[in-house]
This record gives sequence, structure tokens and C-alpha cells, in this order.
Amino acid sequence: MPGSDQSPNAPHTAPAPDGLERQLSQRQLTMMAIGGAIGVGLFLGSTVTIQLAGPGVIISYLIGAAIALVMAYALAEMAVVHPVPGAFGVYAEKYVSPWCGFSVRATYGFVEILAIGAEVTAAAIYCGFWFPTVPQWVWVLLVSLALVAINALEVGNFGEFEYWFALIKVVAILAFIVVGIALIFGIGPAPAVGLSNLTAHGGFLPHGWWGVWLALTLAITSYMGLEVTAVTAGEAKNPEVTIPRAMRGIVYRLILFYVLAITVMLAMTPWDQSAGHGITGSPFVRAFATAGIPYAATLMNLVVITAALSSANTNLYLTTRMIFSLSRGSYVPKWLGVVSARGVPHRALSVSTAGMFAAILLAIFSPTGAFLLLYGTAVAGMFFVWIVILLAHLGFRRAMPRERIAKLPLRLPLHPLPTVAAIVALAAIAATTFFIPDLRYTIPLFAPFLLIITIVYWKSAARARGSSPSGTSPQP
Repeated sequence: MPGSDQSPNAPHTAPAPDGLERQLSQRQLTMMAIGGAIGVGLFLGSTVTIQLAGPGVIISYLIGAAIALVMAYALAEMAVVHPVPGAFGVYAEKYVSPWCGFSVRATYGFVEILAIGAEVTAAAIYCGFWFPTVPQWVWVLLVSLALVAINALEVGNFGEFEYWFALIKVVAILAFIVVGIALIFGIGPAPAVGLSNLTAHGGFLPHGWWGVWLALTLAITSYMGLEVTAVTAGEAKNPEVTIPRAMRGIVYRLILFYVLAITVMLAMTPWDQSAGHGITGSPFVRAFATAGIPYAATLMNLVVITAALSSANTNLYLTTRMIFSLSRGSYVPKWLGVVSARGVPHRALSVSTAGMFAAILLAIFSPTGAFLLLYGTAVAGMFFVWIVILLAHLGFRRAMPRERIAKLPLRLPLHPLPTVAAIVALAAIAATTFFIPDLRYTIPLFAPFLLIITIVYWKSAARARGSSPSGTSPQP
């Protein structure tokens, strides 16, 4: 069982298992999670959410933030007790069922592979702002090669690289917010833009509350990435201290960045103008382009490229570790669990590049629809992953003695109400994808995938029972 990876009473400062290295510091963990979460969901995916809700999308991001806060606290509790590479796959296997443990790891790996493809596609779309005649697939290929090289570095060097990668976009978002507020309130030589754009084009809720709810289907995915902190726990220094601090900082920064940045952008530019061009560029770049600030659009485009690269970089790390965990659990071939001299699961890394190859093919044959196809297909899988994580948290709380819970450095209050409410909300949001034309295929596509991995699980479990004298399942 996954509990064998790390018992509740085991020391948390022991070397990471299976050849991985504990080299990631708190600042690197924090920035990796921010880097994984703040990416194409904000800078490109917001185009779709704005189309659905208009300025009311601000409410969508606030609701998404509340669900993300519950998820962050639930993950932090479990990661402190079980700082293992398999993260929530291990939690699900121990506290829900072995099938859940396998399926959530397989699903997460699949989702992240698709997300990587979407992010390198987004970076290629942004490059088209400067080089419109260069084929999209060329940029996808160049970006992919660079990211694989970075992920092949020793984890400490990778973490440092990602730290600065993510810091660039954090500073840029803060600068965008400050400059935007100055333009809105007329601080400087330019006349005040004001807040009229939030209500002047069909009102604050041009599509009503239904539009706000529809937009939530993609707004919530913008926060999906904070779970990276749990995955990195297996390579974190002193996880009992670093994980709670990192998780607490991540969520509040994400809320600040998303809600403020979206509000400022919508105040600067009419919502129907920001989202009126489809997914051909970032609405943030358009906002600065219409503001008339010299070189502002060019600088912002550089920032959104960095954001996409940072997010893809982190997600490639996550996918590699999840495949590595499946291999060490005997669910996929053992050769995928081999670690290089640098402590990197290099074979799992090579498999994790599948989304990049898909992105290259889509960029050649369907460049205009590549991003939403990849990003949308990943949506249903992430809903499944988050719901299973929350179910695992319910089981975790039932299994842990009250005295142990009381000693946790970070605890979710009012348990189990927030966890149950978040599960219900996520299920309802997932069902809403049927009402969005560009997303209604997500659950129908995910269902066969879930069936396939279920068959794979039962076959691997049957083989394990046949080869074990006791008839027990393999220990991950």
C-alpha cells in the first residue's frame, strides 16, 4: 500500500526514495507552483472565459479561488504526512482505493501531457505576434527542445531555473496591475480610462449569472497547477516546514494575480474587444496595444511567452514524476522508473514529451484549433483528479488520530464541510461543460480513457496476484 512509502510517524527529513534528490527549497517550491498555475489559463484561456461572462468573469475567478483554497489546504495536510513522489496518487490509493490511486496518477499524467502540448502551442501563438509568417510548428519544435533540455538538469538546477522563470512573470503581472491602475485612475500624463468599461458594454453581467457559471468551467482550471507542491514534496527539503508555507503563499498570490489582473485588463479595454478576436493572441497584449504605451504590447507579449514556457516547464516536471511513480508502483514498465546519475527519471521524461509531438502535428494540420483542442481535452481529466484528491482528504481525516491532526502545521477548518462543498461544486462544474460548444466533447472523450486505464489496472492487478504467493497486489 502507498502508506509504505511514508508512514505518518516517519521522519520527514530522510533522503527522497528511489534515487530522487531532496534539493528543492521553499522559494523554489512556491515559484514552481505559481509557474505551473499562472500560464495559458490566465493569458490565453481567459479569452474564452471573457466571451462567456463578460466582466462578470471576475466573479467566476473568485468562486474558483474559493475552491482552490480548499484544495490547497487539503493537499498540504496530506503532503506533510506523506511527502512522497506519487503525491495524491499515493493518498488516493491509501485512503480511497487502489484503483483510484492508479487512475488518478494515470489521468494526471495524461492531462499534463495534453497541457504541455497546449502550453507550447500557446507560446507558438504568441511568437506569431512578432513573426506572423513563420509556421507555428517551427516555434512548437524549438520550444519543446528547450524545455526537455531544462528538465534533464539536476533537480536543484531545474528548480533554480524555474524559480527565475516564474519570477519574471510574477513581476510582470504586478507591473501590469500597477500600470493598469495608473491608466484607469489617470495617474500620469494620460487621461483616466476609468471603470466604465466594466459596465458600458451590455452591463457587468452581459450574459447573466448563467454566463458567470459557464465561465467557471475554465476559470477553475486556471488554478489547477497548485497541486505541484504535493508532487514536489518527494524532492523538497524539510517538507513538514516548506510545504505548508509554500502552499499558503501560493493560493493567496494566485487569488491576487488572477482577480486583480483580470479586473484591470477588463477596465482598460471593452470586454467584447478583448475577447473578440478569438484565440489568436493574448487579451492582455491587446489591452496594452490599445492603451498606446510605446513598446508595452511587445513587452507584454514577451511576458506571456515566458508564462507559457514556465507553465509547460513545470508541467513537464510533474508528468515525469507521475510516470516515475507509476513505474515504481509496478503499474507501467519498470524501465520507466530508471533514474539518471543526476537523479532525473530521464526515461519517464522522454515519454512525457508525447504532448509536444501532438502539438507539432496539430500545429501543422490544424493551427487555429490546436490550443483549445488540447486544453479542452485536459479539462475533464483535471476535474476527476481534483475530486479524487478531495475524496482522499475525507479518508485521510477519518484515518488520522485527532491528536495527529491537531499537530499539523496547516489545517483546513470546519472539516468536512469545505471538502464536501468543493466536491459537489467540481462535479456540477464538470457537468456544465456539456453546455459550452468548445468543451462539450471533454467528458465524452475522457470516459473511454477512464475505461481503458481501468482495464489496464485490473489486468496489472491480476498479473500481480498470479505472481504473488499470497495473492496480494503490488506495493507501490
